[in-house]
Amino acid sequence: MTTADAASAPALPKARRERQRRGWRWTYLALAALLALLGLATFALGVAIVTMGGTWYYLVAGALLLAGGVLAWRDRHLPALALLGGAVVLTGIWALVEIAGKGWMPAWIIDLAGRTGLVTALVVATGLAYLFWRVPPGAAARRWALGGVAAALVAVVALLAALWERTQAPATRFALSAPVAPGAGGEAGAEWGTFGGTSANRRFSTLSQINTDTVADLEEAWTFRTRDTNEAEGRVFYSSQNTPVKIGDLLYVCTPSNQVFALDPATGEAVWQFDPQVPSRAKEPLFTAACRAVAYHDDGDPAGRDEAVSRMPAVPGVIGPVPREGSNCHRRIFVATADGRLIALDALGGYVCRSFGNGGTVDMTEGMGLRADGFASNTSGATVAGGLLILGQQVSDNQRRDAPSGVVRAWDAVTGELRWAWDALRPDPQAPLAPGAIYPRGTPNAWNVITADEGLGLAFIGTGNAGADQWGGNRTPEEDRFTDAVVAVDLATGQTRWVFTTVIHDVWDYDTGAAPMLLDVVIDGAPRRAIMQATKTGNIFLLDALTGQPLRPVERRPTPQGPAPGDWVSPWQPQSSFFPNIGGIPQREPEEIDARHAFGLSPIDAALCRISFHRHRYEGMFTPPTTEKAGMLLFPGTVGGMNWGGGGFDPVRRLLIVNNTRFPNSVVLHPREEVEDKAIGSGGSRPDQAIAPHLGTPFGVTRPTWLSVLGMPCNSPPWGFISAINIDTGELVWSKPLGTGFDTGPLGIPTRLKIPTGTPNLGGPLVTAGGVTFIAAAQDNFLRAFETATGRLLWQGRLPAGGQAGPMTYEHNGRQYVAVTATGHDRFETTPGDHVVVYALPR
Repeated sequence: MTTADAASAPALPKARRERQRRGWRWTYLALAALLALLGLATFALGVAIVTMGGTWYYLVAGALLLAGGVLAWRDRHLPALALLGGAVVLTGIWALVEIAGKGWMPAWIIDLAGRTGLVTALVVATGLAYLFWRVPPGAAARRWALGGVAAALVAVVALLAALWERTQAPATRFALSAPVAPGAGGEAGAEWGTFGGTSANRRFSTLSQINTDTVADLEEAWTFRTRDTNEAEGRVFYSSQNTPVKIGDLLYVCTPSNQVFALDPATGEAVWQFDPQVPSRAKEPLFTAACRAVAYHDDGDPAGRDEAVSRMPAVPGVIGPVPREGSNCHRRIFVATADGRLIALDALGGYVCRSFGNGGTVDMTEGMGLRADGFASNTSGATVAGGLLILGQQVSDNQRRDAPSGVVRAWDAVTGELRWAWDALRPDPQAPLAPGAIYPRGTPNAWNVITADEGLGLAFIGTGNAGADQWGGNRTPEEDRFTDAVVAVDLATGQTRWVFTTVIHDVWDYDTGAAPMLLDVVIDGAPRRAIMQATKTGNIFLLDALTGQPLRPVERRPTPQGPAPGDWVSPWQPQSSFFPNIGGIPQREPEEIDARHAFGLSPIDAALCRISFHRHRYEGMFTPPTTEKAGMLLFPGTVGGMNWGGGGFDPVRRLLIVNNTRFPNSVVLHPREEVEDKAIGSGGSRPDQAIAPHLGTPFGVTRPTWLSVLGMPCNSPPWGFISAINIDTGELVWSKPLGTGFDTGPLGIPTRLKIPTGTPNLGGPLVTAGGVTFIAAAQDNFLRAFETATGRLLWQGRLPAGGQAGPMTYEHNGRQYVAVTATGHDRFETTPGDHVVVYALPR
């Protein structure tokens, strides 16, 4: 080495150190500037919150961050860091106090992270940058700081690991001490014949090969793809929501466009396919194009049992198999289509049963005065009871007061002859319509599955709203009586036997979406046949199936007043007081949210949500809709509480399993002069409407979900639960968040975190005699198996798409299978698909 080299060597490290120091200085100042900007925005939002009567936190924290950032730029570094550190301490204390005030639960660690994470991370990074700028390399202070950061990161990883959703062993060994016979009280066995298993809609199976001891070994047996996707139909929202039906040696599924497939239950191989060729225009008015189930009827004639004659292959190039001359079609599958057809298919061959209706089809649009294809159509499938096919229909929400009728009709399952037509405004269901006449317009409709009890000779109908959901000033008393009601009608005649109204004069869209469930209970020592009705409001009503009288206490609770102009609201609403409320967080009293529930991933979006809360009108779940520009908060929400998936009931453990969503809507009534969108039937189309027109009322309506600027719910998690309630004692046995953020996240970016925050969910549970409850439903793509008695997660299977459907189970050749459709839900923004996924134990 030369003398010049030796002289210059020490200068290189010194120059590098100086560059590094400058780099850390500018990093420090940049972070300080960022904190100052964050502080300025937080302070300004805090001023708004304080003027609304809200918390002082945002104003004070914003001032600390702003002052700290400014002082850092003015070279007053120690006071700056002190103020910034004070902001972190204040944030932590405030967050813990507010969350503890709501009642602590593990999922609110996500809320804690959202409140504290960004501020803490930025301040810590600023402090480190200052340290690295002012302290030379190798100094003890640097080592201690790096050690502290490493320890904090380890703690975060450990916390994530502790919160990570994982399976557990069952609490007890499985023992089937009291076998339940299929059909003994409405339970399914080797077959699954309807959406709810049987016409009792209990969603319970007596099968137990898959049980708490064996479910951990469950594996995929086969997957079938229908190829019915929404890729070419941007104006239609898809979600099949289908529960397969298993009869004999075939498994039947239907798709959003009402295609029907008969599959081999063991292999998933298609035996036949039928495509009714439903036009896209008939699917546009639907909230989602769905086909929740097909229906099955066997007329009992042994002449129709020759599989060699009936099971015949489809002919290439032909939609569905070619009819075989002379076939009697004694076993039938029925599918209702979006364009208003009820079609009978031979269950084994898949061809149209020409002896049913008019050449195999009943025209469900007859007497409806639709004005547009798909305005009213059945998406839930028929109930078969007493030789009848009983169907209601969905009617597109918030379009017009004179919407198509909510009539529920019963057709002869063999001939297709109309037997009766029940409607809130029809005194005689058996009276035929005069030529050219239509059923009463705008009456309450029954859009979900209907329940039936042939022993009692009754069908049980859960109704929704009359036409125009959010304003009811021109409804009749009879329409209000039958709105959001459980209605028992005579199975043979359709005559009303009793009615129980769950919401008085509904202007919130609190339809009774879940199918009524038939149960056997003991009240005061006497056995009773009961109807359990789960509702969007979170109420669980237990009614005498013969009389409609409540079997458990129902109270009258006072409700907020101040309706929209021209409307009225009831001064009270019925509240079930025996069972916990499952509308929000499952608990004894209905949850009411407040400003402390505002959620965000940063102070900015959290403060904006809090301001939004203060601007909205909110006085509980029955806050009347308003014309104020900020609107009212509708909570539990239009998909909140317990929805169309219904519940499952274990008759041995006496547990009712339900899932619910906790996700508000922001509802605004718009004066008629502001509404430019045309209604369906008047040249309008649902996909084109910015404001739902509510034609025939003084107002249009908007009701988007209450979201932050990052596309996250503005209320803190959990956003969905699964719960178990003892039907005899009313006790909440267990409850836990359902779903994770694995497939969702801010701005639609999946987090890939399996932290059980709970998500909005649609689709019900399957409960089995094996002590296992299966459910998909959540926004992450998993099918889960819980121990029914304890709520422990025993198993989960990854689905290829969103599982917004109810799973089912069946037995075939001595092997038990669990099946779920995974097609996603366009409005839920879950992964789209066209899959039927079936699981079984290893052979």
